Amino acid sequence: MTPTLETTTTAAPAQRVVASYPSYPAAEHAVDYLSDQQFPVERVAIVGRGLHSYEQVTGRLTLAKAAGYHAIDGSVLGAVFGWILGLFNLINPLVSALLLGVYGAMIGAVLGALLGLAAHALTGGRRDFASIGGLRADSYEVLVDDTHADHAAQLLAAPAARGRS
Repeated sequence: MTPTLETTTTAAPAQRVVASYPSYPAAEHAVDYLSDQQFPVERVAIVGRGLHSYEQVTGRLTLAKAAGYHAIDGSVLGAVFGWILGLFNLINPLVSALLLGVYGAMIGAVLGALLGLAAHALTGGRRDFASIGGLRADSYEVLVDDTHADHAAQLLAAPAARGRS
């Protein structure tokens, strides 16, 4: 007879929208208000609706800037690896760890700069700018478990509630 593996899944409790806000900080303030009123906030979720991807261009990316950015990344990574490797020296771990961290930072900076230079050169000018990407939502809804939704709605409808929808 083949043994069977039984799995039990617990469905997430049904939730209901009790408030909607135009910004995340406003929704966050509403949940903070619920917390201040001793509401069980573990029953609350903030959900962004109408998500949009965006990319903020921060400037032009030249070969020198690409090499510089990657040199910084490489030096930090090299310093961490060198320091960790230096910790295994049982005779004088502090001196060797610091020294290997410095050497690792120098070698990492050189390798990072070379790799950054090569990576940017390989793009062939298709991406000559630096940017920061992210997500934005049209609105943020405060959802609460059905069993607690009426109480949360009453609290948020009170005149003292901050950031009312």
